[in-house]
Amino acid sequence: MAASKPVEPQSGSSLPRWQLALLIGTPIVLGVGAVYLWNRNKTKDSPGKRNGERTTPEGSASPVQGQDGAANRANRELEDMSPLDRAQGAKNKGNKYFKAGKYEQAIHCYTEAIGLCPRENQTDLSTFYQNRAAAYEQQMMWTEVVQDCTQAVEMNPRYIKALFRRAKALERLDNKKECLEDVTAVCILEAFQNQQSMLLADKVLKLLGKEKAKDKYKNRDPLMPSPQFIKSYFSSFTDDVISQPLQKGEKKDEDKDNEGEAAEVTESSGYLKAKQYMEEENYDKIISECTKEVESGGRYIAEALLLRATFYLLIGNATGAQPDLDRVINMEDANIKLRANALIKRGSMYMQQQQPMMSTQDFNMAAEIDTSNADVYHHRGQLKILLDQVEEAVGDFDECILLRPDSALAQAQKCFALYRQAYTGNSQSQVQTAMDGFEDVIRRFPKCAEGYALYAQVNVSPSDNATTHVHKGLLQLQWKQDLDLGLDLISKAIEIDNKCDFAYETMGTIEVQRGNLDKAIDMFKKAINLAKSEMEMAHLYSLCDAAYAQTEVARKYGLKPPTL
Repeated sequence: MAASKPVEPQSGSSLPRWQLALLIGTPIVLGVGAVYLWNRNKTKDSPGKRNGERTTPEGSASPVQGQDGAANRANRELEDMSPLDRAQGAKNKGNKYFKAGKYEQAIHCYTEAIGLCPRENQTDLSTFYQNRAAAYEQQMMWTEVVQDCTQAVEMNPRYIKALFRRAKALERLDNKKECLEDVTAVCILEAFQNQQSMLLADKVLKLLGKEKAKDKYKNRDPLMPSPQFIKSYFSSFTDDVISQPLQKGEKKDEDKDNEGEAAEVTESSGYLKAKQYMEEENYDKIISECTKEVESGGRYIAEALLLRATFYLLIGNATGAQPDLDRVINMEDANIKLRANALIKRGSMYMQQQQPMMSTQDFNMAAEIDTSNADVYHHRGQLKILLDQVEEAVGDFDECILLRPDSALAQAQKCFALYRQAYTGNSQSQVQTAMDGFEDVIRRFPKCAEGYALYAQVNVSPSDNATTHVHKGLLQLQWKQDLDLGLDLISKAIEIDNKCDFAYETMGTIEVQRGNLDKAIDMFKKAINLAKSEMEMAHLYSLCDAAYAQTEVARKYGLKPPTL
């Protein structure tokens, strides 16, 4: 798999997206809800409960002297009480009914409190509306919850309980956009310290992202990645027959140009013509030439099917790729390396589709039919890390390195797996051993992007690789806190490859954290148009929606999270 973006290990019940590389260790949280989670980590813990349910009604927002005793002074004449005291008495009575589970009576009392409360006592009045909303919530009367919380928020725009209760009701009413705005306001007001609101934000972001990506991805025009990305993708396979240059016998000696340019294929073969186009980086013609080979029943049908499937995957057309991969895998008389490569690519596709069991089956089958194929162990090692099976991942990377000692990707990723093991086990000596391994990989493979991403070795000779520049920029932010240089390196990545979606995504995330929300949204939109899978597009839509929600919260309530 090509060097591309960071992938987070699996946690909980949801499986994170499968990327074309495993590059973890960046300072920016690049998963769903990153623009919230970063701020959460930046803020110190505050005292008090943060994860408790907001289900009970409350006393007045500004305490009233003698409030507790008022409810018990049965002999006090109503005419001796002020309107506010009478409203507080009705509210206190409503609270008793609420705690007893008598929500109809509680609603009646809160309604009485609202009617009695002077209009100028806005803070108290907002509390009465919020308490009635809590009772409506217990009866699942979501429209009424929204209405009462809206009244409360209009009187007290930074009323956390009312905002969060309205957010939950809006979710029930399937109004995700306004739900996200409310819960974003809550997250900011709580300094990103309450897990309950953070989880709701994450949930709504994912749902919105999936909905938008499903429609956009289905109707989008296929987009060929940049030549740099395609080269990086194929470079992650060492036993891939279809990515090798034209071999002797595939082109005639007299066709070879004296100046070293690509030879012309004279044989009438769509596959060989496609291979020539690969050498010329004329990638847009490859699928059509492979189709000619398949339809004509040529001698390279298996190779053409696999090459066509690979480019279907590269342009994000998994539906087109799967039948071709299935055919190659089931060709028992085909080259073993072709079948193993098809299994690796189908297994990776299954991970993109969040089907880890089927992915594991394909990788295991590839290992069974081609035990000496280094690619199988390399890519299965990445899968094992995603599934938090780190010890097994190390074993696969070791097997890959044994077969291919010059595999920089496997060696860098093995170092990361060892680091995770050591860090989890709190072994400082093993952590240092892993870090020494990073240094050795960087020294021996200075062009290995994974080395830059996994270790803070930023003072190395520049590379023309866009992804490398992104990772080096992130490392500048993480280890040296050098924002200007980090952004400069990521901007350079976009100059090198204007189809580097990872660069746009990273830049957008940083701009959110700097408070430049409009620029961040623009970066995310560019990344969305370059997304290579529906799941990746959903992730990017989530980031974009999170940024947009913050612009709305800033406009409505003047709330902004802390920035870099």
